[in-house]
Amino acid sequence: MSASAPSRPAGRLVHFAEGFAAGWNRIGGQARFYAETLAAIPDAVVHYRTELLRLIAQMGLGSGALAVVGGTVAIVGFLTMTTGALVAVQGYNQLASVGFEALTGFASAFFNVRLIVPGTTSVALSATIGAGATAQLGAMRINEEIDALEVIGIRSVTYLAATRVLAGVVVVIPLYCIAVMMAFFAARFGTTVIYGQGSGVYDHYFGTFLSPTDLIWSFFQCLAMTVMIMLVHTYYGFTAAGGPAGVGEAVGRAVRTSMVVAAVEIVMISLAVYGQTGNFNLAG
Repeated sequence: MSASAPSRPAGRLVHFAEGFAAGWNRIGGQARFYAETLAAIPDAVVHYRTELLRLIAQMGLGSGALAVVGGTVAIVGFLTMTTGALVAVQGYNQLASVGFEALTGFASAFFNVRLIVPGTTSVALSATIGAGATAQLGAMRINEEIDALEVIGIRSVTYLAATRVLAGVVVVIPLYCIAVMMAFFAARFGTTVIYGQGSGVYDHYFGTFLSPTDLIWSFFQCLAMTVMIMLVHTYYGFTAAGGPAGVGEAVGRAVRTSMVVAAVEIVMISLAVYGQTGNFNLAG
């Protein structure tokens, strides 16, 4: 007599357990890849300096049509300029409705540094540098180029992943400076030129509420976001499968994951830095 087939509830339980274990295996694989990539950064600096410099130039200036308009620098500058202009438009109008339009400079110094510039920079990095890295690595994976690198003795994680993470960190330094300056310029131009507020009034409140400590924390926040964004994108590029369609799917997953990770990172660092005292510069 043949053994009876497992009951339907037992089959569902087994399927759930297998899916649960597979999910934890994926998390463990990601954590291992991230640790290996971070540990390989010194090796990439020593042995793959040429590739590192090439990636820095490619990420900063772009290639093809992106290079014609100024590369990632132009994209980030344009995005932060528009968000800075929105601070002027919304801030001035809303504060003017209650008689406090003079505090538009405060809104620029406060919100641009703490929220707008880090958030906008993370979106720009994920959509340009990060998506490009995932597409490149994914195409190399499905064409078996990564396997070929390992066969000839090149450490693929160091050569492909660690160099891209480090290049992203290097590129984001001037990108952050340009983003902050464009946001400040757009907010000041909109408030003083378009709405006609006195430049002395704007500069007084802007200088009073702009804290150098906030700029430092915002800068390190962007560095941390860049590391996480590049780690996520390189992982999904390395693990792409399923042909050309799999590369597109990997890019989509990487962009969604990196944006969620960046948003969580902004919330966590904001709670850690400003959750207790607020670091509010009122006295000047």
